[in-house]
Amino acid sequence: MNLLKLPDAAQSLDEELVDVLAENRHVRIERIVSTGQSSAESFWYDQDEHEWLVVLQGAARLMFDDRRSVELKPGDSLQIPAHCRHRVAWTTPEEATVWLAVFYHDDAG
Repeated sequence: MNLLKLPDAAQSLDEELVDVLAENRHVRIERIVSTGQSSAESFWYDQDEHEWLVVLQGAARLMFDDRRSVELKPGDSLQIPAHCRHRVAWTTPEEATVWLAVFYHDDAG
């Protein structure tokens, strides 16, 4: 699968496109395509699992509830521990932002 090959309609999505590439009871791997989307100001992800992500294309900014923000561009990766509240503050509207995200639990081994 070419992770950067997107459907033509992906450039004008109202919501992010999420494709689950692989999953079992320990891990889930997703390709996420954002086209300018961001989380609502009052929304925070508070996930039960850890998340490792990498931006393959485009750019994004994540905001954490401690007011820290992280800018990501192609090749940048980030580890987000379980229950670390965060949200997507911005994704580039000029081109699709393609993320690869791996979600897992401590007991995955």
